Amino acid sequence: MTKTILGLSGSLRRASFNAGLLRAAAEVVPDGVKLEIGAIHEVPLYNGDLEKASGLPPAVEVLQAQLQAADGVLLVTPEYNNGIPGVFKNVIDWMSRGPGLQMWAGKPVALIGASPGGFGTIMAQNHWLPVLRTLKADFWAEGRLMVSRAGDLFDEDGNLTDTDSRERLAAFMDGFAKVI
Repeated sequence: MTKTILGLSGSLRRASFNAGLLRAAAEVVPDGVKLEIGAIHEVPLYNGDLEKASGLPPAVEVLQAQLQAADGVLLVTPEYNNGIPGVFKNVIDWMSRGPGLQMWAGKPVALIGASPGGFGTIMAQNHWLPVLRTLKADFWAEGRLMVSRAGDLFDEDGNLTDTDSRERLAAFMDGFAKVI
């Protein structure tokens, strides 16, 4: 039986390091695992009035369906000003609305990220912890992957080209796959 991981990148940038890291993760998952990349580009800013008038936006319904079907979730987080990017937090907030909150409960979740700085995305990953606790997600804390100095490891299209980073990513994905 194939295990499915829903992968979300918290960046909207075309050549994003984090979107590239997510694509690389999809390439290195172990046999028997499929990483499905979710799209966040069409998710509007959360507005309770919009939700009340129209319900969940179609892009959120798609993400919730992917979340429901997934055996685990991989959040690939950029770090902006030492924290969670607003656009990414907004997506997770929308995904937790309606039936979404129950979909997160007990769901294995892993965090990774890439940054041009020297500390990877350590602060953003730490900032996700209270959010994941609130969602009652099952955070996988046995592995940690932060890709530092990303400008030297990705090409101009945002593709991960560094062999060592790809090997670390493959080991991380193998470890996460074993717990889901």
